[in-house]
Amino acid sequence: MTRFIFITGGVVSSLGKGLMAAALAALLQARGFRVRIKKFDPYLNVDPGTMSPYQHGEVYVTDDGAETDLDLGHYERFTGVPSRQSDNITSGRVYRDIIMAERRGDFLGATVQVIPHVTDAIKAFARADTEDLDFVLCEIGGTVGDIESLPFLEAIRQMAADIGRNNVCYIHCTLIPYLAAAGELKTKPTQHSVAQLRGIGIQPQVLVCRSEHPLPEGDRAKIALFCNVPKEAVISALDAPSIYDVPMQYHEQGLDDQVLAAFGLEATPPPRLTRWDDISERLHNPEGEVSIGVVGKYTGMKDAYKSLTEALVHGGIANRVKVNIRWLDAEEFEGQDVAARLEPMHGILVPGGFGERGSEGKIASVRFARERDVPFFGICLGMQMACIEAARNLAGVDGASTTEFGPTDEPVVGMITEWMSAEGLQTRQEGGDLGGTMRLGAYEAQLSGNSVAAAIYGAPVISERHRHRYEVNVHYRERLEAAGLMFSGMSPDGLLPEIVERPDHPWFVGVQFHPELKSKPFDPHPLFAGFIAAALRQSRLV
Repeated sequence: MTRFIFITGGVVSSLGKGLMAAALAALLQARGFRVRIKKFDPYLNVDPGTMSPYQHGEVYVTDDGAETDLDLGHYERFTGVPSRQSDNITSGRVYRDIIMAERRGDFLGATVQVIPHVTDAIKAFARADTEDLDFVLCEIGGTVGDIESLPFLEAIRQMAADIGRNNVCYIHCTLIPYLAAAGELKTKPTQHSVAQLRGIGIQPQVLVCRSEHPLPEGDRAKIALFCNVPKEAVISALDAPSIYDVPMQYHEQGLDDQVLAAFGLEATPPPRLTRWDDISERLHNPEGEVSIGVVGKYTGMKDAYKSLTEALVHGGIANRVKVNIRWLDAEEFEGQDVAARLEPMHGILVPGGFGERGSEGKIASVRFARERDVPFFGICLGMQMACIEAARNLAGVDGASTTEFGPTDEPVVGMITEWMSAEGLQTRQEGGDLGGTMRLGAYEAQLSGNSVAAAIYGAPVISERHRHRYEVNVHYRERLEAAGLMFSGMSPDGLLPEIVERPDHPWFVGVQFHPELKSKPFDPHPLFAGFIAAALRQSRLV
């Protein structure tokens, strides 16, 4: 029978529950268990697709087209298990589905209530698509004590009764603050947080205690006594040099052993951690370094580019180099000479984004990379800006722009209203709702045989994840190719440009999709590995 691990947080948010869940799943996987991780988000948005990156960070997209929480990126990067639509749910989605069912008359006149209807929906989500798994890890967003989290906590409390207490483990992540004036760690916030959890009927079996200083044995014993857990199940969680050191760090603290003990399982055989040893060795013993300038719109909020950041690190792992990421606000480049900021860079990356703000700075960055032969990587909007730059400065299309920024006589980039998917023809209305109206999820592209892209992928057909409303207008292809911009990847029907590159440049690639979403430390995405390799060659020229 599938066993469930429920992970809650207390005292404060941002304790790293998602990272802990990913690391624990990786440890269980290294012991030979089959795992999957799910995320319960208590906010009322149906999904994070329309939320500002400044509030929520990046939107992580799955192969089946779900817009999900960024923690699902951690889950994939640490386990290699592709996330699915059924791995992320929000209060908004739960209530929407229940209200729609009530309007249809599905409840046959019954009064619809939080218990049992909302909690039953949450439990059904937890158990969906979990066949043939050994462990399902479920992270509960928010903090114990939040009103909005109560239905989720009640649902996971009920799960123990539904499937048997021996098939459920509760892990509580909490903070042990350090008071410099007193010179000591304080355990009282953790005691109160666990008391709140126990007050609603959940007794955690494992406590993961985040702190800035090692947890003394006396404090561990005190926490164990007041929180009713074995001392060995009080896990100290210190900051790690890299997130990819976290699985090893938690294993050394005995986290995986304690979880297995909570289920009455033997902690043998030990996990095979050679994968993580190799990643750590490459990270901490680089044979060089490169500087990558990321010219973006949300540079003040690094979580907005979380998968991108990690994919660049993975490219460094593949090449045994340290990647120094320089975050450059695209708005600061508008109307200014960009050379002073970009000349120290060994590679320039223009990522995805929405809206006009900073667009001229991105176009100027593309031009700098093209004219100076600096390796360039454009992703989603970055590819679109590369096409607009080529149209304006090389193809003689002076007014080249995108309809995303308003009406234009030269729509080199325009809104897509129809496209083919595995389910058939997809259509969207230009004035429709923003939520869920983009081209989302995995789509195939056919590569030109004589292209850099084909050489990098080593395959004629690829599948990558998309998230966008606007596409490069294929009607400008002939003029752009005459200007030296090769369309090296196209949708199977030949209507949607997927990859552009410059054969006359050391490394200049733009992609409409988001390759960063599929990169992993033990399997770096080939485009990021190739980009960092090109940046390394550039570093040896300057």
